[in-house]
Amino acid sequence: MKKRAITLAGGGPAAGLHLGALQRFAEAGVKFDIWALSCIGAWVGIVYNQCDPGKEPEQAIKFFHDNVFRDDRSYSKFPVNTVFGPDIGSNTRAVMQFLANPDSYKNIWLPDDMMTALKQSMEVFLDPKKWNEGDYNHWMLDQVLAVNPFSRFLTSLMYLSPVTGLSRIYYPDSSFLKAINFNRLREKDKPFLYHNAWNLNHQRMDQFSNHHKAGYKPMTAQTLCACSALPYIEGTVEIEGETYCEGALVDTVNFKNLLEHHRHELDEIWVSRIVDTRQVRAPTNIAEALGNLCMLFAGALGDDDVKLFKFHAKDEGFPVDKIIELHVATDITFEWTHSNLERGIRDGRKAAENALKRHKPKSS
Repeated sequence: MKKRAITLAGGGPAAGLHLGALQRFAEAGVKFDIWALSCIGAWVGIVYNQCDPGKEPEQAIKFFHDNVFRDDRSYSKFPVNTVFGPDIGSNTRAVMQFLANPDSYKNIWLPDDMMTALKQSMEVFLDPKKWNEGDYNHWMLDQVLAVNPFSRFLTSLMYLSPVTGLSRIYYPDSSFLKAINFNRLREKDKPFLYHNAWNLNHQRMDQFSNHHKAGYKPMTAQTLCACSALPYIEGTVEIEGETYCEGALVDTVNFKNLLEHHRHELDEIWVSRIVDTRQVRAPTNIAEALGNLCMLFAGALGDDDVKLFKFHAKDEGFPVDKIIELHVATDITFEWTHSNLERGIRDGRKAAENALKRHKPKSS
């Protein structure tokens, strides 16, 4: 019997592409023995495999529709998904810690810099060549805001308080995380799943799995949140005294260990990359610009990862024609909306259907 692996890459709001592909694979009777997961791909793979047998596609889609993606009307004026919550407690403690620290008040008042700024301001006002938008905004930044004690204090409070992200997703007692049954993933009949996360203490990629195996740490809700802790967007996650952030920053598709640990037991490797640089469009607002920041690197890195993996696979003697890549849809957006989720599911189904026609695998 053929043994297959599937890689579900990172790509945030493009998660529908994974869900649609898995739905079509389930209909075709194509099953996977090993799941290599990263970021949103880890969420999809883990949620999918803990669902009731035979109901995985519809239950996984319902989970993301109801718990992660937002109604289009609501999203139109609140462009944030439903799980990137503010860490009110930690933020309050961070502010109080900042205010109570005497070092926070050092270098707030800089008389010499203020006098220099005044002199430079006069030079700007007296030089008609500098009466333009660019010079005005630079003057506002460097000769007004940068030397003003009030703006200096507020800016340091905003950026230098001990807060590591705009939001937090790991709340161990939350109903959102408790809705994922990790015990079911550890059942013997479940496929081998593993996801990555970047260890900031040791500057290495750690892997977490649902089954005990050398080289892997136990997979939990905490490790799942760590694997998607995108710097600045989400706060880092501490696990057993070590700090983690998103692994997709380094290995978007998480090919690591597929060849080293599973090369001789695999006949096929299916790749669902979901994000491509062609999906990135000129932003019309700051929300779209932020989406581009995340997804442009994911698209470029994922494309390079696939090419590099095929090179190593060939070098290791694994047939490159048995690495089946799903073609990436280019009309996907980076919005956490129900319509984008539905569009992704539709396009994911189409990508899987095309891959099935090209490869024609036997049901397993």
